[in-house]
Amino acid sequence: MSNALLSMATSVRQMVIQQVQSIPEELFDVQPDPFNNTIRWNVGHIAFVNEYFLSLGLSIDSRLPDHYAQLFKPGTQPDDWSDIPPTKEELLQNLTRQLSSYSDIDPSVFDKQMDPPIDLGPLKLETFGEVFNFATVHESMHFSSISSLLKVLQYQKV
Repeated sequence: MSNALLSMATSVRQMVIQQVQSIPEELFDVQPDPFNNTIRWNVGHIAFVNEYFLSLGLSIDSRLPDHYAQLFKPGTQPDDWSDIPPTKEELLQNLTRQLSSYSDIDPSVFDKQMDPPIDLGPLKLETFGEVFNFATVHESMHFSSISSLLKVLQYQKV
């Protein structure tokens, strides 16, 4: 099961990177109605939240700049930004770095019990494997948001 978790997370991240690479940066900050965030926010949010979830079960030092929390933590939105957000290239570097770190994960860590369990609304994540799996599901949800934003922007011919 642990190899399946790593394999799926790797595949999802590769798809995200491929899609982000294909999007012109001039579309990264366009926020069409009724969306409350942008492509740049979704990409940064993926990187920020992924690093947070990985830190719950792995001994990692975050290599994301400190201001990422103010830009990309849950509940933030571009309308509230006072810091200059990262470029497309910086975001891609962070996504790629995180992807390469997956090969360093010892699959036995997925059995590690979370003490205390992580409560996310109705979800109770009791092992790091469940946390890691949720991180992949979360990334997939934001990948879908990026795809939806891109479709709307292409339809509007922004």
